[in-house]
Amino acid sequence: MDQQDRNHGYARHCAQAVNALHSIPYFTSDLATEVGPFGIDDHSSVYLAGRASALGVVDPAVVTAVFNSFAPRLVAERIPALWDLISPGQALRARENAVAAALERLLGTETVRSAELSEAAKLATAAAEAGALPGRPLYAANAALDLPERPHTALWHAATMLREHRGDGHVAVLGHFELTGVDSLVIDCASSHGMAKEIVMPMRGWTEAEWSAGRERLADRGLVDAEGRITPRGAALRDEVEAETTRLDRRPYDALGAAGVERLARYVHRLVGTAADAGVFPPPLRGFFAPAADVWNAL
Repeated sequence: MDQQDRNHGYARHCAQAVNALHSIPYFTSDLATEVGPFGIDDHSSVYLAGRASALGVVDPAVVTAVFNSFAPRLVAERIPALWDLISPGQALRARENAVAAALERLLGTETVRSAELSEAAKLATAAAEAGALPGRPLYAANAALDLPERPHTALWHAATMLREHRGDGHVAVLGHFELTGVDSLVIDCASSHGMAKEIVMPMRGWTEAEWSAGRERLADRGLVDAEGRITPRGAALRDEVEAETTRLDRRPYDALGAAGVERLARYVHRLVGTAADAGVFPPPLRGFFAPAADVWNAL
């Protein structure tokens, strides 16, 4: 493997690590605790209060469009009614408080106050601020927010910007290949890289009929077989989608430089591993969000 391929590998692992770090508060009870006094108690509403708050008060169609893989019905049942209970500004403060509490509990006070974490926050922020705004609504919405003062929440905020930068690009790529939100989930779950349908389908609000319709569309294109198993053509398309998403996501990591990306990737990977060891991810998702340390052996 030459140095360029190695650098691309570090960038890919860094993107995976910051995505996992971003997801941590959504697997704890801290956000629910923060928004509970406002009358928000179901998991999907808690999630939307955290992740959609950066967009401000917008119609459900906007949230559906930028989230992409969530069923329109799930969103419309909660947005904009959610903002009658809590304002986006209040939700953002609740999100930051939840992040601070969750990370300090899972990682330990010594870690969140360490010089190493402060350095990681600076590296992640430098990468996150180098992203491209056009065509990236969730990234832009989070980029417009003030940077949190505490290093561990600043690191999470930068990880969120990086996650949304990649995610916005991914939505554009899926549109280019004419894959709807549910179609993209069906093909991902059918692959060896995705989560189980039994986890994803209800979490994103899709019905069995909607999932089956997506599978039929993919079968008509030769991307899955009649039983819903991914075909070689489908696997190749999924790989192409991921490669193009990574290509569009290169700007933050190019700005950071190879050495910075490697330092950030390795450190955030360790943080996520610590949180995983503390039990933050359900067992079926542990390997998805916190792969074993030997992922580095190939680089």
